[in-house]
Amino acid sequence: MTDQLAIALAQINPTVGDVPGNADRVRAARRRAAELGADLVLCTELCISGYPPEDLVLKPSFQEACMAAVRTLAAETADGGPALLVGSPWVENGTLHNAVLLLDGGSIASTRFKVDLPNYGVFDEKRVFVPGPMPGPIAFRGVRLGVPICEDIWTSAVVECLEETGAEILLVPNGSPFEADKTDVRINLAVARVTETGLPLAYVNQVGGQDELVFDGASFVVNADRSLAAQLPAFRECVVLTRWRRQGEGWRCYDAPIVETPEGLEAIYETMVLGLRDYVNKNRFPGVLIGLSGGIDSAITAAVAVDALGSDRVRCVMMPSPYTSQSSLDDAAAAAEALGVMYDTINIGPAMEAFRTMLGGVFEGRAEDTTEENIQARSRGLTLMAMSNKFGAMVLSTGNKSEMSVGYATLYGDMCGGYNVLKDVYKTTVFALSDWRNRSWRDGFLGPKGRVIPQNIIDKPPSAELKPDQKDQDTLPPYDALDDILQGLIEGEQSIEQIAARGHEAATVQRIWRMVDIAEYKRRQAPPGVKITRRAFGRDRRYPITNGYRGSV
Repeated sequence: MTDQLAIALAQINPTVGDVPGNADRVRAARRRAAELGADLVLCTELCISGYPPEDLVLKPSFQEACMAAVRTLAAETADGGPALLVGSPWVENGTLHNAVLLLDGGSIASTRFKVDLPNYGVFDEKRVFVPGPMPGPIAFRGVRLGVPICEDIWTSAVVECLEETGAEILLVPNGSPFEADKTDVRINLAVARVTETGLPLAYVNQVGGQDELVFDGASFVVNADRSLAAQLPAFRECVVLTRWRRQGEGWRCYDAPIVETPEGLEAIYETMVLGLRDYVNKNRFPGVLIGLSGGIDSAITAAVAVDALGSDRVRCVMMPSPYTSQSSLDDAAAAAEALGVMYDTINIGPAMEAFRTMLGGVFEGRAEDTTEENIQARSRGLTLMAMSNKFGAMVLSTGNKSEMSVGYATLYGDMCGGYNVLKDVYKTTVFALSDWRNRSWRDGFLGPKGRVIPQNIIDKPPSAELKPDQKDQDTLPPYDALDDILQGLIEGEQSIEQIAARGHEAATVQRIWRMVDIAEYKRRQAPPGVKITRRAFGRDRRYPITNGYRGSV
């Protein structure tokens, strides 16, 4: 009977669809694990295909590519090195499964299928996979390993079955995306399963950005006594060895690192950096373009971009109109200088005049209104997209979640872009993040230490500067009140009465409700952006554009 086991946790960053590259990442993790003396390498969920593969996994040619890569990896384990537990799409008896496979001794030694397929929020696994049967443990060198897959531990049924059929250790591959405060949720779920079964549990989570999702890693081990035995870094690829020893009738992890994981604003900022870095790099853009207005949204977007990509891959453009204040010109220049980015100034006044002349005939007799304001925003969007076409860099849009909620944005104007790091960040959090970044810097950031967002940008009242003396608060409630209402409407799905009971005027809540509803058509055309909250716009929240429901006062 084996009394000791060395298990490497491979917290890797796969790319959806890059089957050869993902297999090479597994190979590299296995080589590192062999150097550390591992018997077994636990990889992440669907690491061969990348997670989530969405409808790509329905292509038979893609399924076969994934399975062929697994077979090749299995043959390589004949070298006597560590065994592998890898996740991959797998077809058996004509049905497609989310699988984990034990590769050992040159062959596929065991296969298990995910039972509980999530079908909520950003997850659509029932759309593409067939659930597997209740699993039994996998025999590995005298140890019975239970291998529930991600959602299988969110309820008790699968792990209860594994415990009843003799599992001794639970090894859980995951593809669990970041949400604010989710680390505690994962730990608490793991502790619940450990408490129910009396079995220790190792949880390995992938890391990296995939479109709107960011996977934060932060893998961990919980012993049978519910103590934390290992904690891996967040937002970093790593291969970490954990050593296990049989004690009486059970197993205990006794030699593994425990590192501190970021929380709060730090975790949100790290998520934005990683999400943007992987979106740009995995899609092979040379860099990014940002319209730098002198306001806080574009300033923090530029800071995130430089931290993610380096100043040499970020180009900022100030596009003043006759309504742009000298303060904004000065602040934008100061922000660009602090970040060390390439900085251009392109006056959009001639474009505004050209549109005024071009449209003068059809607009004759009508007063200026938001139409002319939107022409300014669209002139800026056109300028940025022209530069993107010419130089190849991707435009970053800079609207925050508060603005996108109420439609305080211009289609084909400031909404132009390929990605938005602030898409799921409320305005009050934008202010807090800006202050945090000025005081903080972390290993892995490519931008400078110290203050990168001028204090005047943080202190001055927000304004779109599309007409004289314009302020956001002319048409919106103060942002602390607005964001509280929006969180009630969006994350909380609360009624007007429930939100008003928190101290808001019911008429104001109903007005904001209506603004959120009528802006749905804009959000459908918005670029993707980093998911931060439990209810991000996009796949998390699917509301009809044509919608007659108004609530009640």
